[in-house]
Amino acid sequence: MEEREIALDVKDLKISYRCLKAYSIRKSLLQFKKSKVEIFEAVRGVTFQVPKGEILGIVGKNGSGKSTMLRAIAGIFSPDSGTIDLYGNSVSLLSIGVGFQKKLSGRENILLSGMLLGFSEEQIREKMDEIIEFAGLGKFIDMPVKTYSSGMHSKLAFSITAVLESDIMLIDEVLSVGDAKFKKKSYRKMKELISDKERTVVIVSHNSDTLRKLCTSLMWLHDGKVRMIGDTEEVLHAYEEFMS
Repeated sequence: MEEREIALDVKDLKISYRCLKAYSIRKSLLQFKKSKVEIFEAVRGVTFQVPKGEILGIVGKNGSGKSTMLRAIAGIFSPDSGTIDLYGNSVSLLSIGVGFQKKLSGRENILLSGMLLGFSEEQIREKMDEIIEFAGLGKFIDMPVKTYSSGMHSKLAFSITAVLESDIMLIDEVLSVGDAKFKKKSYRKMKELISDKERTVVIVSHNSDTLRKLCTSLMWLHDGKVRMIGDTEEVLHAYEEFMS
């Protein structure tokens, strides 16, 4: 059997947060040396590989470390330890609430987001009209993002990532946003992007149907650790049994 080219390699990834209990902050300031900071381990030694062109789904109950891990792969969070190897691939994270400057217009945020994804200004301007048309925000594209509804916010985020295509796409629970018409449009676009054999995709979702239709394999994260990884149907069955 031929050796498959690896697009993403995560080894022994660990990410923790410092938690300060709200009620104790004032007390902590008064007794600074005595205060204890609780450490929450969000990701606890996760290891996995994704071959080029594969679509890996990730399931797990809320708080199991899924979004934290995606943000680390996208370079938004720094892991405490472990390694993430992208093998020189460009990576984009499709997630609501990541990376918009609220005071800037939608158009300005397209430029900013594109540059953060590693595209040149020229490349972004070439795709600008396509992004604006796909988002369908009309005159709002030149208004500050702080005036946007959450649906408009997600339409713009989706359009930027979908039109400015990267080698590895990380999708965090985004296929269920926007109005019915946009959901259909974004799902079609997603299928088109995902079916490109060169593109590697990691999807976090609570929607079993989406995972069944799109994913070539599945990983179940539980309390920051890999509980199971393998065939989509097998992992989904075990996860659903556990959750029920």
